[in-house]
Amino acid sequence: MNDEDILLTKSTRRNWLLESPLGPVIPSFISALRHRHYADHTIAAYLQAIAHVGFWMGAEGESLQNLDEGFIRRFLNQHLPTCACPIPQRRQQADIRAACNHMLALLRQDHWLPASAGEAKTPVDVELGQFRHYLENICGLAATTCEYRVKHVREFLVRHFGTGAVDLGKLQPEHIEAFVMGFLGRWTPASLHVLGGSLNSYLRFRALSGDCVDALQAAIPHPALWSRGPLPKVLSETQLAAFLALFDRSTPTGRRDYAVARCLADLGLRGQEVAGLCLDDVDWRSGTVTIRASKNKRVQRLPLPPLAGEALAEYLRAGRPETRLRSIFVRHRAPVDKPLSIAAIRNIANRAWVRCGLYGQFHNTHVLRHTLASRLQEAGTPVKGIADILRQQTLDTAASYVRIDQERLRSVALPWPGSQR
Repeated sequence: MNDEDILLTKSTRRNWLLESPLGPVIPSFISALRHRHYADHTIAAYLQAIAHVGFWMGAEGESLQNLDEGFIRRFLNQHLPTCACPIPQRRQQADIRAACNHMLALLRQDHWLPASAGEAKTPVDVELGQFRHYLENICGLAATTCEYRVKHVREFLVRHFGTGAVDLGKLQPEHIEAFVMGFLGRWTPASLHVLGGSLNSYLRFRALSGDCVDALQAAIPHPALWSRGPLPKVLSETQLAAFLALFDRSTPTGRRDYAVARCLADLGLRGQEVAGLCLDDVDWRSGTVTIRASKNKRVQRLPLPPLAGEALAEYLRAGRPETRLRSIFVRHRAPVDKPLSIAAIRNIANRAWVRCGLYGQFHNTHVLRHTLASRLQEAGTPVKGIADILRQQTLDTAASYVRIDQERLRSVALPWPGSQR
């Protein structure tokens, strides 16, 4: 008896699985989950969820080819709240949604279903698709920047056009102003500035299409951003040492997480840049690392600090699982054979903040980048050098770290008029 048969025999609703429209693909479903290194208890939970879906499909007279995102939504939103299927049955929405997503991927991969079961797109969807193409291929923006700009513009367009056609001729300047000011009190001035930038980017896109948008662009509010406001948050040497010391380097996952932390702290990489590192990016002979997933999509080469290089080597030799991926940092838990996401990089940092008792003061990864800039400043690195190492296009951002070095500022400060000398 093979593993698939054992799991089916143990399944509470084996008859629901095999007698439903999904019965022919259940063995392949189990095999696919095993290939992605899912644990037996997780596979069993997914089988129970699929059994419930399959039973309802049979009761409704649906065929396997009718399983799509719309059917899953109907099951979750219409059937589940009033479910009268015989017990026991799996009712947890998260398990059912995850199991169905795996099943859809398998059915499309094995050509039981069309490769793309896309739903009907609204005019806003079509417009945003063209806007995203403009951001990625004309402006050359990073994926994360494209994502939040599309998100902001989607909310604006849906609010004003719903599912109808997008007609900028119906927009008035006050619509733009009211949309941005609607976030006043909930968002910081910096966030409102980003929102206005997203709208301005969209209007520039429409201007390239021949639309007259000057009045709409002029109506975008520009909240004051005081460049001499709060100082950038940085870690002290003691805090940085505590952050790096509490990674468990005796486990493969701990070695991976420590190498991630070293790349963040020693190279000043952004989360997306760490996630985008590949095996071919590290030149061990010359001691350099090439950054390809940068925010401005420019390929740049940096020296590889010794401690970061040692952490990477330790992970690659005794931590990284066997995989066909060229990404350096990969998942260690199911689903395997996937690179770490940007969210996973942030979670690694946040778990470390919790371990060293600093989570209330710091979160995510960017403070490590600020800390590197501050350390470079204290070591006497010119502002231009800091900007080059952090891959910043202008000197303004790097110049903000000069204000952190209070002792040097005191040595060059002029006495205040009327003060004692």
